[in-house]
Amino acid sequence: MKALRTCLCAALCCLLPGIASAAELDGASLSLAWAAPFVGILLSIALLPILASHLWHHHFGKITAAWALAFLVPFAVSFGLHDSAALVVHALLAEYIPFIILLFALYTISGGILVWGNLHGSPALNTGLLALGTLLASLMGTTGAAMLLIRPLLRANDNRKHRVHVVVFFIFLVANIGGGLTPLGDPPLFLGFLKGVDFLWTVEHMAAPVALLSAALLAIFYLVDRYFYAKEDELLAKDPTPDSPLRLYGKWNLLLVVGVVGAVLMSGVWKPGIRFDVMGTPVELQNLVRDVLLIGLALVSLAITPKQVRAGNEFDWGPILEVGKLFAGIFVTIAPAIAILRAGSEGQLASLVALVSGADGQPIDAWYFWLSGALSSFLDNAPTYLVFFNLAAGDAQVLMQQLPGTLLAISMGSVFMGAMTYIGNAPNFMVKAIAEQRGVAMPSFFGYLAWSCAILLPLFVLLSLAFFL
Repeated sequence: MKALRTCLCAALCCLLPGIASAAELDGASLSLAWAAPFVGILLSIALLPILASHLWHHHFGKITAAWALAFLVPFAVSFGLHDSAALVVHALLAEYIPFIILLFALYTISGGILVWGNLHGSPALNTGLLALGTLLASLMGTTGAAMLLIRPLLRANDNRKHRVHVVVFFIFLVANIGGGLTPLGDPPLFLGFLKGVDFLWTVEHMAAPVALLSAALLAIFYLVDRYFYAKEDELLAKDPTPDSPLRLYGKWNLLLVVGVVGAVLMSGVWKPGIRFDVMGTPVELQNLVRDVLLIGLALVSLAITPKQVRAGNEFDWGPILEVGKLFAGIFVTIAPAIAILRAGSEGQLASLVALVSGADGQPIDAWYFWLSGALSSFLDNAPTYLVFFNLAAGDAQVLMQQLPGTLLAISMGSVFMGAMTYIGNAPNFMVKAIAEQRGVAMPSFFGYLAWSCAILLPLFVLLSLAFFL
């Protein structure tokens, strides 16, 4: 037993180059080994659905919990149970719970809005539906807008031979880029809002890049769709779902979406100065009120929406449960990575700090755009945003007032390049799965990557030149 304790202490000392009994999480004294469980979760999310899909889909919660324990157990031994509990409380109260409550509210309310009927999938109609989804994504979230419109779009085009490009552009625009306008739209921006980035700052600074990129993609899509539509054998002899007028069910949920917007705006504007301390984590009154309102709005949606409406949307809790389990592990295990980044040149990620900083120590915005985007392409874009947010300064006021270009670069990279792969943003896989259920032969992981590289990368280069050089 004594030998076992000696080995355990030696292993922990390897994790901490300095004194292992530090009173707080000091990033300058932490080894990168502490971030291994966080990296393990991200790599599991990225690779296991491809390499071991059956294992992942049935046990992703257990896998995530195992990575979380791989961090928490050594951390508790090294820093003590109190500091470990304080870290978990901070991760839950400051970040995870507000994050998952917003997603829960948007997912629940959007699932109660049903668009029923069928239109003729012409290039003009398809482009219009994509434009509508792009606008809705910043109000309902990318998940909500994608789940609302993907089925009507598939029904409108089920009499056409070429449909893959329609779904690919839908993922680009509705499941990703359209969410870049507000903190409601995409999880990375809401995390920035929770960190103190003003709601209207995001709207003001992201408006131009979102508009330019969306307009370019809609124009490209129209030309591509018109090319396929003009082919002689494009339309099937029999339409599986003949055209019929569209009907909107669950209209009261549209008012609930407005309520969600109001609740989030309220928490950013109303500052009563009342806060509660929970093991060192300040919990502000306006955030508590916001979260209670969001839960209430979701429960109202469940109560007033007929079951037939949710059945028409094929609504189930699977996607939100998956997101909830994964991000619980992510927000706990990301703590040492953030602490190391905040240590700057004194931490073990000093080389990364040097890469994105000039000789004068100022951030190089173009590097922040491409690096945050590259990681968002192959990892989840929400934790990627947090990593680079903390690498840049970790303080919303500093970023908004002194380094607005850097914050814009991180926001653009994390949101836009989540569209590069199926695994970059949660709705991507959901849209792919629904399309395949409806008979669309979606491209493989690398096939989709070929689409995104051919279409998105040139546009990202132009955005980089326009905004960061």
